Amino acid sequence: MVERNAHSMGIFGRKSLFCLFSITSVLFMLSWSYVLRSAGRPHLNIVPNSKLLALADDGNSRSRTHRDGDIPTLSKSRKKFNLFKCNPSNQLLKVFMYDLPPQFHFELLGWKAEGKTVWPDIRSTVPQYPGGLNLQHSIEYWLTLDLLSSEFADNLNGRTAIRVRNSSEADVIFVPFFSSISYNRFSRLKPHQKRRSMNTLLQEKLVAFLTAQEEWKRSGGKDHIIMAHHPNSLLDARVKLWPAMYILSDFGRYPPSVANVEKDIIAPYKHVIRNYDNDTSDFVTRPILLYFQGAIYRKYGGFIRQELFYMLKDEKDVHFSFGSVQKDGIKQATEGMHSSKFCLNIAGDTPSSNRLFDAIASHCVPVIISDEIELPYEDVLDYSGFCIFVPTSEALKEKFLINLIRSIDKEEWTRMWTRLKEVENLFEYRHPSKDNDAVQMIWQAIARKVPAVNLKLHKSWRFYRTPWRERGLKSALLPKIFQ
Repeated sequence: MVERNAHSMGIFGRKSLFCLFSITSVLFMLSWSYVLRSAGRPHLNIVPNSKLLALADDGNSRSRTHRDGDIPTLSKSRKKFNLFKCNPSNQLLKVFMYDLPPQFHFELLGWKAEGKTVWPDIRSTVPQYPGGLNLQHSIEYWLTLDLLSSEFADNLNGRTAIRVRNSSEADVIFVPFFSSISYNRFSRLKPHQKRRSMNTLLQEKLVAFLTAQEEWKRSGGKDHIIMAHHPNSLLDARVKLWPAMYILSDFGRYPPSVANVEKDIIAPYKHVIRNYDNDTSDFVTRPILLYFQGAIYRKYGGFIRQELFYMLKDEKDVHFSFGSVQKDGIKQATEGMHSSKFCLNIAGDTPSSNRLFDAIASHCVPVIISDEIELPYEDVLDYSGFCIFVPTSEALKEKFLINLIRSIDKEEWTRMWTRLKEVENLFEYRHPSKDNDAVQMIWQAIARKVPAVNLKLHKSWRFYRTPWRERGLKSALLPKIFQ
């Protein structure tokens, strides 16, 4: 019996040793295989060079701490990349901003630089943007402030973009030219200006500056962000800088070859009427059924305004009248929209207007009649949940529009009114910016464009960045453009 047990234990011991030896051998071979692969091709970098995937940086930027479900970072001494997560909205967008002279930005607001200072110290004083209708195209101001403040932020929660000082680390290149205020305030010739206004001169200087930069030459401008929110801003330079990503209010005055929805960003206007805080109104307590106040006789596509005016002006519960910002026009519009169930947003000289965003801030359900309109971040936001869209051809039919609006009952209106209050934050410009407000939503929209920009750039570099090109050799296979 003892001999049998000893024999069994001997067999068991030999089997265990064999298994242990086999496992150790396999692990040893795998380890050597990994070492050999790593050492064999030291010149190859298998980590993608997309800063958009970067979770942290060893230089001028800081990273969010990883959340549940993120892949932990592997090294503290080098850049860390999350290879398994490619959602740009969850990553910090790295933005290189040119230190353009103050004449291109805050000097246009009346700020005076001291010495060689380029930027105001926003920790102590923030220059004010002009009020009135100037504000509706002020995105240039809010985005620039957000980048400047990112350098002083202790907490990156809710932030989408950060400024980096090295352009090679950046996902995009930001051009801080305040083009809308330049047009609004400096496009008219002054007595001492015989041919060109200050606005025109600034655009000429901007084109000369950008096209001379290594960053522009490297990408052809494709990764540059240029703001031209006012429809008439950047009139002289837009055709010359068209490869860049424009931030616009709409495409109404741009040829498709210069600006289009594929490469550019539509940003919301900043509403000019007062927010409806603590809104306790309901379907019954808003006495006006349908509201419009503004310019009625417009050129281009705005003819529909006068047609609808004649169709609706005598309808009960409808307010359709001429109005402007003069005197107490903004106060009247605020009171009118806050008292209305539905607010008309009709195409004017351009497909869009600030009126849509005034309606959202008023929780007045927008009725959009503009066939060519493009809306901010519509790739992630469903406007049909809080807006009514009516084709121009249908709206011009006798009684069609008013019958449609009257057919919407209290339950349906209340659902859209509730949704308006849920999304209004997405259209608010603020400094400091807050999570998912208009500033952060625009950065997120830019981040979603970055992969497409990178695709174009990488394809354009296929033949240009080659070993024989770097050695100064030519090849019959290369396109003539690269020889």
